Amino acid sequence: MLNTSVFGSKKYIKAYNINIMININNILRCFPNNAIKKIDEYFVKNNISLNYLEEIRIRVNRPIIMKLGQAEIIIEYNVTSDEILEILQQICDNSIYSYQNQIVNGYITLKGGHRVGITGNGVIKDGKVINLSYISSLNFRIAKQILGVSDKILKYVINIEENNIYSTLIVSSPGVGKTTILRDLIRRISNGIENLHFKGINVGVVDERGEIGAMYRGVPQNDVGVRTDIIDGITKHLGLTMLIRSMSPKVIVADEIGSMEDVEAIRYGICCGIKGIFTAHGSSIEDIRLNPALNKLIESYCFERIIFLSDKKEKCGIEKIYGLNKEEKLYVQIKSDESIYNF
Repeated sequence: MLNTSVFGSKKYIKAYNINIMININNILRCFPNNAIKKIDEYFVKNNISLNYLEEIRIRVNRPIIMKLGQAEIIIEYNVTSDEILEILQQICDNSIYSYQNQIVNGYITLKGGHRVGITGNGVIKDGKVINLSYISSLNFRIAKQILGVSDKILKYVINIEENNIYSTLIVSSPGVGKTTILRDLIRRISNGIENLHFKGINVGVVDERGEIGAMYRGVPQNDVGVRTDIIDGITKHLGLTMLIRSMSPKVIVADEIGSMEDVEAIRYGICCGIKGIFTAHGSSIEDIRLNPALNKLIESYCFERIIFLSDKKEKCGIEKIYGLNKEEKLYVQIKSDESIYNF
């Protein structure tokens, strides 16, 4: 539960869970004092724990909406356009210009790996977004490291006989938990798994949005393992190529692939004998095949495992797992009846 005796002062927030304390400090420091006071009053009055806080949505002239697990909390405080600008200034350390490249991509990453989605009036030049003006909405997506969350799918990813992994694509709708699982997989593969007699191996991660390692001045804020090298803040296809050439990883990792440039970098790595773990948006095989880049990787049989996460069961739950039958060029659905799904 939350103790907020000095919550409104922005000095600190005391919580039983140290990770929650850090999350709240890094996020709410950006809010106007009046908004913090309203949030404070609500949580104190209702004695609510923040352990499941996932999102804070702010919209101009609308109340603040906070998502905790499957529940939503509406804070009756209408945020003005001036206050949204104030929040954005705080997010950008009072230098919006220095964050321009992130802003035009629709998000800013905070210390700790929290991502702030941004919407507003797009300014277009030569077919590209060069700025967002009149900011209308902010969506704080709160990053959490959950150790052990990958346990359910680990046995399908690990190749014990070769002390390596099966190249894997993890697929889900947004907000289901694929990045959380990915982060934990990296840690387990990098450190090694003693009870499975799996020795740790070198992992190269492209953390384009800073959500995996949550790098701060070159130091990962999340535990990503002792044999993990991270390059952040650059595009996936450039980062993957750089890691392959400079760090000799046995496994390469990237979150939310989907461009043709990503495909070329992944195929380059696989041709070099490197395994990979990647994530993508989608809810079915048909969804991911609609993306020409992902379809190209599937048709090239680059993935040995395709894992779909469920958005209906518990957080980070598994919906379906497919394994590649290399001899017959088929993907086999891995479940009790071992039925074959050819696609």
